[in-house]
Amino acid sequence: MSHPVPLGFQYSGIACGIKNSGKPDLAMIVGDQPVVAAGVYTQNVVHAASIDWNRARTPGAQLRGVVINSGNANACTGEQGVADNEEFARLAATELGSEPDQILVLSTGIIGEPLPMDKISVGTQQAGADLGADGAAFDRAALAITTTDQFVKTASRQISTPQGTITLTGMAKGAGMIGPNMATMLSLITTDALVAPADLDMILREAVDASFNCISVDGHTSTNDAVIVMASGKIPIEGSPANTLQEPMREICIELAKQIPADGEGASHLIEVVVKGTQLDSEATAIAKTIASSPLVKTAITGADPNWGRIVSAAGYAGIDFSPESTTLRLNGTLLYSKGTPCAFDPAIVSQTMVDQREVEIELSVGEGPGKAQFWTSDLTVDYVKFNADYHT
Repeated sequence: MSHPVPLGFQYSGIACGIKNSGKPDLAMIVGDQPVVAAGVYTQNVVHAASIDWNRARTPGAQLRGVVINSGNANACTGEQGVADNEEFARLAATELGSEPDQILVLSTGIIGEPLPMDKISVGTQQAGADLGADGAAFDRAALAITTTDQFVKTASRQISTPQGTITLTGMAKGAGMIGPNMATMLSLITTDALVAPADLDMILREAVDASFNCISVDGHTSTNDAVIVMASGKIPIEGSPANTLQEPMREICIELAKQIPADGEGASHLIEVVVKGTQLDSEATAIAKTIASSPLVKTAITGADPNWGRIVSAAGYAGIDFSPESTTLRLNGTLLYSKGTPCAFDPAIVSQTMVDQREVEIELSVGEGPGKAQFWTSDLTVDYVKFNADYHT
C-alpha cells in the first residue's frame, strides 16, 4: 500500500479510544515548515464546526497541517462543538509549536455527539510523537481516517521536471452517506510542488468537479465532507502550475473518488455511467447523475438484470432535453437500445457479464453534441439496508 511520500511532510495515525472498536481514530498530516493549502467542502447547510473553521483558513499560505478524528463528526453540537473544534486545533498546534490558526481540523463519524476531549487531548499528543516522513507513517494516517471503509483508499502520481520529481500522494475515506456535492468522505492530498494558494485552489476545484462531485452511493450529502490539498513548495515549477499539476491532480482525485463507491456499504458492483452527445458537459453530468441515483437502476445491477428501460427512463427525467430517436444505450459494451428502438440481444449473456465483473459500464449517447461526463456509483443491496438500519445501534 505504501506510496512515494512528498518532500516536506510527516504523517501519523494512532488509536486513542474515540472509536469503541479500538481501531485507529486520530491522524495528523503536517509540514516541516508552513505550507500552502486549499480545500473544497460540503455544500450541506447543516455542517460540522470543522467546515467553517477550515473555510476561513483556505486557501492559505501559512498552514502547518491538518488533524483528523474518525470516530466523531462533531456536527450539530452547537457552541460546545465550535469550542471543542478550536481546542482540537490548539492541542495540535501545541504539539507542532505553531498557532491554532495554522491548523486545519477534520472530523467524521457519528453526528450529534460531543467530542470526547479527554481522549482527543491524549490522542493528539500520541499522534505528535508518532509523526514520520516515510511510507509506513503515511499508511498509518490513511488507516486512521477510515470509518466504515472495508479497505484503505490511496493513490499517487509523480512528475519528472527539470527542477526535480514532483510527487502527489493522497488518501481518502468513505463508503456510505455518499452523494454529490461530495459525500461523507474526506480526502487529503500532499505534494512537494511550489504553487501559490490561488493556483492550488483552482487546480483542486477543477479536479474535484471531475471526481468527488461525480460519485454517489446513496445520494446523501454529508455534514463533514472535505478535500484538502497541501503543498510544501520543495520543488519549483517552471511556467504555469496548472500545466504541470492539473492532469495529475485530476487523475489522483478520480482514482481516489472511484474507490469510494467501489467500497460502498454492502456494494457488489462499481457502476460507471458515461453520457455523451449533449451540448454541454453540465447537461451530460445531470443525466449521468440521475441514472446513477436511481434505486431501480442500482437494484437491477445488483440482480444482474439488463433492464435497459430503467436506464433510459431515468435519463428522461433528468431535466435535460434530448431526443429518444437520437439515443443509444450500451451495457457492458452490448447495444441494448438504438435510435428509440430496442435492439436484439441475449439477456442471459449480458446478465452473466454483470455476474462475472464487479465493474459495470453504462454508456448512453443522446446526440452528436460535444458534451460528455462520467459518474460513478455502487449498486443497492440488501446488505446496504441492513448495515444502515443498524448503524447507530
